[in-house]
Amino acid sequence: MRTISQKDIKKNSELKEYLKGFKRAKDLKNSELSYTRFLSDKLLVARAVKKGVTTILFTEIKSNSPFDDKQWSNFLDINIRTLQRYRKEKNHVFKQIQSEKIFELAEVISLGNEVFDSPENFTLWLETPSIALGDNKPIDLLDTSYGKDIVISELNRIEHGIFI
Repeated sequence: MRTISQKDIKKNSELKEYLKGFKRAKDLKNSELSYTRFLSDKLLVARAVKKGVTTILFTEIKSNSPFDDKQWSNFLDINIRTLQRYRKEKNHVFKQIQSEKIFELAEVISLGNEVFDSPENFTLWLETPSIALGDNKPIDLLDTSYGKDIVISELNRIEHGIFI
């Protein structure tokens, strides 16, 4: 299993702040709290979706993603100007449906960066048509939950060396 570096601990500061109010997260040691660990606890994610993603947490997730504002607005089904306005509002909390999508994409980002060992390699894979995905680019499937599940499944197969 991948060890967590000091860089990872600092990088996840907004996630740690966000999760302070969750009883389930209090059991985790500070060094164990990462997006990978958080996203693997589906009950914790479900509670976080109900709470809603804050603008500050979204900004941290977005900064670790290969997606630009236009792609995020498409994934979240929000006008790009509205998304940009939300970012300026420090107290904005995304609706449940948008929060769920943000966490789904964070899961893809976290797994993709881990499987490909770098954001650059992951971004290249996202933009390359895949025979296993019906000659679709993985990024083109991320606008639906079903598509996200297909991309996650493909990333898991790649991680385990199963190429179809």
